[in-house]
Amino acid sequence: MTIAAPAIPQPAPFRPKQRLGFNTRVSFNDDAGPAQGLRDGIELFKAAERLGYQSGWAYQRHFDHYLSSPLPFFAAAGQHTRHITLGSAVIPMRYQDPILLAEAAGTTDLLIGGRLELAISTGANAAFDAVFGTADTDARTEAKRRQARFLAAISAEVLHTVAGQGQGAPEGTELRVTPHSPTLRSRIRQGSASLDSAVQAAKLGIGLISGTVQHDHDEGETFGEYQARCIAAFRATWRETWNTQPPPVAVAASILVGTTAELREKYAAYDLERRTQGIAASRPKGALTPAAPANQPPGIQISPVFQGTPDQVLEAVLDDPGLASADELVLFLPPAFDLAENVRLLTDLADTVAPNLGWSPTI
Repeated sequence: MTIAAPAIPQPAPFRPKQRLGFNTRVSFNDDAGPAQGLRDGIELFKAAERLGYQSGWAYQRHFDHYLSSPLPFFAAAGQHTRHITLGSAVIPMRYQDPILLAEAAGTTDLLIGGRLELAISTGANAAFDAVFGTADTDARTEAKRRQARFLAAISAEVLHTVAGQGQGAPEGTELRVTPHSPTLRSRIRQGSASLDSAVQAAKLGIGLISGTVQHDHDEGETFGEYQARCIAAFRATWRETWNTQPPPVAVAASILVGTTAELREKYAAYDLERRTQGIAASRPKGALTPAAPANQPPGIQISPVFQGTPDQVLEAVLDDPGLASADELVLFLPPAFDLAENVRLLTDLADTVAPNLGWSPTI
């Protein structure tokens, strides 16, 4: 039996979806190479905008066959689109220089007309300390420190006051990040995988995007039930902390609408692969095999795949507590699918299921 956290209201009935988005890893394979993968990524954002999608998101993944530096990519994609927002979900702060990231984010946001939406995370990832360097504290504490510094930097706070000669500016000069995008901070989100991170986001005054991996759920609690509880906690904490209405919450999910028998068979095979291989599922040719076991450690949950006929997918989405609680749905695209397959997924979701969720395209 699932018990909600004290003082946190139960999620409301199904919320109409204000926005529809997608999440891609901008992957490439050993045959076509990275340049083609990047070009296909831009074409995917262009196609999504033509279909009326309001947001496009990309992973950051180091040392593999995926996008490792999202901000230059968004600056490029933004020159080929006009309306769709561009965001990274997520950027792990443990391995970011917060000031350099703030400079790059401000530059990118100004170049694309204020359409940048960054999701950052403070997960305890210490996989690449041998490359990026170790820290004096644990990985999560260091990530939170860098997150705070980043938020201060994009808020145009004074980072240093020149106190003497030889510091590159006259004594008394207050140093702030430039160029500064005044509204960027309002478009920063926390990539949340737990109740604690959802509450943290609300206390920091940043938005929330809930992904496809979660941990620390109660025994017997489904992925959707826990996701809904985290979203409810975010909204309750936001109202208590800021005395305002919380910003819209986005949820990423594998929603694969099979409009033909062939597609339903394909999506069912992906569903099985994800349920049996977890995060190792759907890798482009040449991608690294994840070190984590297919069976996730205790306390880790992988999101379900919503696949089947349009009617079956619609019923499943409407019945899922996490998706019901969200204001925005973000379609998680299988990493090994090519451009044509991904465009097909975007098209079928927008044409069949999304209009029945209260969504209207942006034209």
